[in-house]
Amino acid sequence: MSDATEMEPAADGGEIVRCDACPVLCRIRKGKAGACDRYANVEGVLTRVDPLIVSERAEKMVPFLEAAEGWDGALVTGRRSFVTGIGSGTTYPDYKPAPFIVSSQADGADMVTVVSEGIFSYCGVKVKIDTDRYLGPETAAVRVRGEQVGHVTTAEYGSQMLSLGGVRHLTGGSKKEGTVTCAALLDLCNGKPVEVTVDDGATVILEAGKPPVVDGETEALMRVGCGSATIGMFAKQWHGHADEVIVVDDHITGVLTEHQAGRFLDMKPGGIRVRGRRSTPGRYFQVADHGAGWGGTNVTDPLDIIDRIDPKTAWPGLRLLMVSTTGRDAEWFVLDDDLKPRPAEMPAPIGAVVERIAENCEPALTTVLFMAGAGGSLRAGVTENPVRLTLSVKDALTRVTCGGAPVYVWPGGGITLMVDVTRMPENSFGYVPTPALVAPIEFTMAREDYAALGGHVGSITTLDAVLKSTRHDSRAWDEGNPWPVTGRVPRG
Repeated sequence: MSDATEMEPAADGGEIVRCDACPVLCRIRKGKAGACDRYANVEGVLTRVDPLIVSERAEKMVPFLEAAEGWDGALVTGRRSFVTGIGSGTTYPDYKPAPFIVSSQADGADMVTVVSEGIFSYCGVKVKIDTDRYLGPETAAVRVRGEQVGHVTTAEYGSQMLSLGGVRHLTGGSKKEGTVTCAALLDLCNGKPVEVTVDDGATVILEAGKPPVVDGETEALMRVGCGSATIGMFAKQWHGHADEVIVVDDHITGVLTEHQAGRFLDMKPGGIRVRGRRSTPGRYFQVADHGAGWGGTNVTDPLDIIDRIDPKTAWPGLRLLMVSTTGRDAEWFVLDDDLKPRPAEMPAPIGAVVERIAENCEPALTTVLFMAGAGGSLRAGVTENPVRLTLSVKDALTRVTCGGAPVYVWPGGGITLMVDVTRMPENSFGYVPTPALVAPIEFTMAREDYAALGGHVGSITTLDAVLKSTRHDSRAWDEGNPWPVTGRVPRG
């Protein structure tokens, strides 16, 4: 419930409540919800629609050998509860203490958790897409329903990265651009699929924790490594079964007998030179254009990347394997009397290594990291001297979580954080039509540290009081996350 609910008469004799939970200041009629669907007018009172989410976990098993006298036979010692920011409400318009400042005990220490929902205008997502397919040129615009919502950033080892959202797209463009960007971010953060298109590139369906769908095809595996790395990993297993192996890759194509791995095995040079720019022995860049073919190139016939075959070095009967970095594409050739590669039946030992390449490829997934800066209203809801909260986080005296999930806080100024949305409870995110995302955030620290940073000590309440006075839902704790309320982190 808001601390300052303004009511005014409506023309039809009903009551209108002005919501002060964000800068939009909706005027809400009785029985209706505001523009964000988070607050409603319930009998003339501004009320949070969604319940507060409390995560609960079972305590550890009782150690039988050390069980105290009087143990009642229960296998667990009880349950612990953590009040998340989901459904808690916000601190807007900045001067108010956070909605919940909850006291607790951990490892004999008095702890405090400051619980709030942040209104994030400065926010976005970083998306990691496991694929060797070409998605589009770096810095190309990424669009949803025709509106630019972000851009392509660097290609990493077996993955392509996108940067979506940010204040420029939320507020710096047209109203439609901001609305579409906000809606796309909200869906991605809440684990829903979003279709994006890349200028001069692919159409991709993104869904956190699920395989990406690129141009209608679901990715199964991310590559085992670049072509050179694949040569290094499997050279010994090919030795004696193939005379030459070429691993086709969009970034670094590997040629076994030129590669240091082939030389180490005393393999005879094959005399097959591939197209592109030779970097170091057995490593070639730019063997073909980008595309959806072999190894992320536009190649559908692997022989197209062969520039020439040296008759002084190659020989009839030379056994050639051409394979991609996922093992998805592989063909076996034998050179004829004219040194032309002819398709042949792949020997079983070679087929086994191709299968091993695929076995060593990890499942392709889409990873969505929510990224935001915790600014004025959040910090003012914790303390009257906001910079002290920032310093406390930097000194590791304050733990930051989002819906109970651990976050990474960037070095440097401010509290800029990233969190894996799949580690947060379902539907953790909301929005306001400014536009901005609403996300849970919690700051946990020792009570004496909270007092030292000028916290709102007078607003501290107990967990029992919160649970008795607030409509809430309990959810099981994600055991993949560390429990945030532990004893005080030592200085230094």
